[in-house]
Amino acid sequence: MSPRPLSAGPITEIPRPARRTPSRLGDLALGRGAVHGADVEVTGITAASDLVRAGDLFAALPGRTAHGAAYAAAALQAGAVAVLTDAAGRAMLPADVPVLEVEQVRPVLGTVSAEVYGRPSRGLRILGVTGTSGKTTTTFLMRAGLQAAGRTSGLIGTVATLIDDTEVKARFTTPEAPEFQSLLAVMREQGVTDVAMEVSSHALRMGRVDGIGFDVAAFTNLSEDHLDFHTDMEDYFAAKASLFERTDRPVVVIDDEWGVRLASGMTAPTTVSTAGAAATWRASKIVERPDGSTAFVVHGPDVELVTGCAIPGAYNVANALLALAVLHADGVPVHVAAPAVATASVPGRMERIDAGQPFLAVVDYSHKPAAVDGALRALRPLTAKKLIIVLGCGGDRDRGKRPHMGEIAARGADLVIVTDDNPRSEDAAAIRRAMLDGALAVPAAERGEVVEVGDRVEAIATGVAAAGEGDTLLVAGKGHESGQEIDGVVYPFDDRIVLRDQLAAEA
Repeated sequence: MSPRPLSAGPITEIPRPARRTPSRLGDLALGRGAVHGADVEVTGITAASDLVRAGDLFAALPGRTAHGAAYAAAALQAGAVAVLTDAAGRAMLPADVPVLEVEQVRPVLGTVSAEVYGRPSRGLRILGVTGTSGKTTTTFLMRAGLQAAGRTSGLIGTVATLIDDTEVKARFTTPEAPEFQSLLAVMREQGVTDVAMEVSSHALRMGRVDGIGFDVAAFTNLSEDHLDFHTDMEDYFAAKASLFERTDRPVVVIDDEWGVRLASGMTAPTTVSTAGAAATWRASKIVERPDGSTAFVVHGPDVELVTGCAIPGAYNVANALLALAVLHADGVPVHVAAPAVATASVPGRMERIDAGQPFLAVVDYSHKPAAVDGALRALRPLTAKKLIIVLGCGGDRDRGKRPHMGEIAARGADLVIVTDDNPRSEDAAAIRRAMLDGALAVPAAERGEVVEVGDRVEAIATGVAAAGEGDTLLVAGKGHESGQEIDGVVYPFDDRIVLRDQLAAEA
């Protein structure tokens, strides 16, 4: 029987495979824990009580403020047939509820989820990309190469989750382990052959990708980020490095100290460099064109050809070269992948917005110090006159990077418009103040003009009004995002739409 066709439009809920072979609770317990109560059959799994479907195993995890077992009654009412939890969770449940009790839930959630859905990654080629910057761009470029090779691709990432050409617009940003496994099971069922997947340090540290085998794993770079979650850079690096314990085919960009360190601990890594280092894959004769695209020569195993990248910024050469190296490791010939990679684009990643204005206008997701620096450096050679940036910092995230972001913007741009990003639960003015402190700490002779415009629409309008022929306007930080979170409410907001509207209004 053929799999059920997916919706023609975006999928707005977590997809589940149409065909599911039941798993006995006792089989899932082997080597992990003990079954209390009936040895029932389960056909799905989730850790969210409002996502439960009939036949599910409900995973009740301990939380910072409450135990997930407190939601078990709602999950059982919705159709769950058993609960996966720890001793504390089991003590909160009625005695007649079937329970798979384990010492700790999270460390086994990924592998249990994989077993419930029939170990779907074994039927797919999984290509994982980790690093601070470049994951999204690299996976989109990989997807373009896979499609050019006639492969049926899946993509799981920050900007989009795609099952072939069908978009999953469910509520998650980073899937939990059960959703990862369900997605992979649906992809396998729909005939997907290869999956390009962003792998965050959170996903690795929290076990969200446990139970997934990676055919190829790639590393882009490492810079300051997520230090609200990791204790320091060493902890951040260790989380990223753990991906490479899950693959036999590592591909590592060695253009920063972290990449060099990662590769040095491996037996035979495939290495990538655009900075002149001795590597398996190298780029030379890099040329930036007036429209921001690049051309370069690829040198690889028995390969030398001229190709390029349409996304502005010389640093995207590394992403394009990494994509080609990963695809080669996956069996896609470079001469097939390169033309597709050279013309691919990524939503909200150095995305040009053209409404007929006499200057370059770009929206980019750069919301980390290194990414902002990279974006400004990429755009400076394309700018004859002023380089203008509209930039904010998100609330409830790493506070230490805010002054650094302000400093980088002030040094790299001629006009910095400090504004709000996603303040979330924090005071927006305090976030802007931290950025301004960093910007204004730059000596006056070394910094551009710095202004504060809290309202993001007004800030973008200010940038448009200030830009003229030969200038470049960069609206940074939110990229592809379609909302702005303020005091727990997400309001519709898309930098690309707002910028296009302001450009049209100014014309």
